[in-house]
Amino acid sequence: MTSTHRIGIGHDTHRLIPGGPLRLGGVDVPHPARADGHSDADVLLHALIDALLGALAAGDIGELFPDTAEVNRGRDSADMLRVVQHQVGQAGYRVVNVDCIVFAQQPKLGEYKVRMRQQLAELLDITPQQVGLKAKTGEGVGSIGREEAIAAQCVVLLERPPATP
Repeated sequence: MTSTHRIGIGHDTHRLIPGGPLRLGGVDVPHPARADGHSDADVLLHALIDALLGALAAGDIGELFPDTAEVNRGRDSADMLRVVQHQVGQAGYRVVNVDCIVFAQQPKLGEYKVRMRQQLAELLDITPQQVGLKAKTGEGVGSIGREEAIAAQCVVLLERPPATP
């Protein structure tokens, strides 16, 4: 028997290096640093991808989009999310809601959160009201607080819609 609901959690962390902008949730945020990674290093989309894959028990982002594959160099994480969103639909599920946290000392994300929620909703084919997004600082502690890294964590709820008669 297959459950009608599935929950997944995802996390991602990237080093920050000089040369912004910072890409978060598919939105370019003005900042003197950017996340370092093989793809566009969008930690928010990477955490969301892992949450969706976790809910499907389908591995993780590194298995599906390995950083050893040249095709993934500089790849738009929104494209990767679209691939995974298609897998969700193929498995018979749809996204009920997502809740995400971005951990960054800087930049302050308040003025960008609405755009990021809208972008996530569009990519997931849901409404912005189904997307929770929070931003937290490192309070000056650890790699986040020293502005050496940025991280994100997401939880997703999937549902298998009832069969139509």
